[in-house]
Amino acid sequence: MKFMKLGSKPDTFQADGKCIRYVISDLATDVTIIVGEVKFHLHKFPLMSKSNRLQKLVLKASEENSDEIDMVDFPGGPKAFEICAKFCYGMTVTLNAYNVVAARCAAEYLEMTEDVDRGNLIFKIEVFINSSILRSWKDSIIVLQTTKSLLPWSENLKIVGRCIDSIASKTSVDPANVTWSYTYNRKLSAPEIIVKGGMKYQEKIESVPKDWWVEDICELEIFLYKRVMTAVKSKGRMDGAIIGEALKTYAVRWLPDSVDALISDVHSWRNKLLVETIVCLLPSDKGVSCSCSFLLKLLKVAILVGVDDSAREDLMNRISLKLDEASVKDLLIPARSPQTTIYDVGMVHSIVNQCMINEKCSKDLDLGKNDVGCTDFVLGHGSLLSVGKVIDGYLEEIARDPNLSLASFIDLARSIPEFGRPVHDGLYKAIDMYLKYICRSI
Repeated sequence: MKFMKLGSKPDTFQADGKCIRYVISDLATDVTIIVGEVKFHLHKFPLMSKSNRLQKLVLKASEENSDEIDMVDFPGGPKAFEICAKFCYGMTVTLNAYNVVAARCAAEYLEMTEDVDRGNLIFKIEVFINSSILRSWKDSIIVLQTTKSLLPWSENLKIVGRCIDSIASKTSVDPANVTWSYTYNRKLSAPEIIVKGGMKYQEKIESVPKDWWVEDICELEIFLYKRVMTAVKSKGRMDGAIIGEALKTYAVRWLPDSVDALISDVHSWRNKLLVETIVCLLPSDKGVSCSCSFLLKLLKVAILVGVDDSAREDLMNRISLKLDEASVKDLLIPARSPQTTIYDVGMVHSIVNQCMINEKCSKDLDLGKNDVGCTDFVLGHGSLLSVGKVIDGYLEEIARDPNLSLASFIDLARSIPEFGRPVHDGLYKAIDMYLKYICRSI
């Protein structure tokens, strides 16, 4: 972590309980500054020599025959004021990623500008932020996290925007040029195990993965995370698959595993906001960059937390484009009241119908390019065969539901065209299972 030391005099600030701070000096203190619940017994001269605001407040207090000044709504509270006060006295102060934003906002409040004194606190902090903090990957993230409690000061001083731009710019750096430390605890995916030239993963373990930045920004709360990811996407240099991996990692980090925790009154609003934010940040390639399994899990959570219709429909459309990758387990979406079935068959049916529309559009495009018939289309698009297979497996699974109507079963079975189901073994098994359970219930 980067840090900067200011001043050279020893720290002579002392505490008398939790609410009194004073300076040990041969000279009696002549002004009391109140910040929150803390009273600072200090000297006018060093404070006025650095702060334009304190010059005005001391003058006003003198006119009113008072030696107390109440600093209302002071950004950063007593700790931030103490940093500024020590700077005024020339005492040693250490700035780092955790306190620099509070100190910067406090210095702005106190008007510690170059007009008052050359090399004043605002100038020194800005030098530190620009030359050190924003050049550090992890410090930029830490500083961004601290800005939330200092709004609107941190926003107006453009600290939030500068941190976001710094973070987004670093994510776009060629991994070969990444020299800073980062967090990476995830296992590499299968395609990354074998690299170009047939070189084994073990031989490349020192290389920096393309998604090296994903885990570190997961610590950001949702509003800041959304702004960072929006900036990353706006750069236009990040592969959609990496964006998808980042969103998946964030969802795993913050969405609870249990249904009770998802829908609890304490966290339901946050979980709803989180899901809607992730959906709006999904790559514009309509799902190509995200696995179908992840999208279906997100859809299940979206239904539980009650996201708006547009977010749910967006997920369903994305899933329909990758339905050939789905598993039967992925498609088992629990039904919600007032439905009486175990699983939401109607939603799966809607996804399949959209998938068929997508396939027809793809077919029409292909036919426009070359005069190819239906059979050639299927041979060239084996994904539809995979869809037929997974839907037959889904039919076999839902056939056990005593509340599943015959009409729903038949409609879903018919949603797969003949050329998507050249072999009917899976469908026969599903029908056989359905008839067995119907007979048992009679």
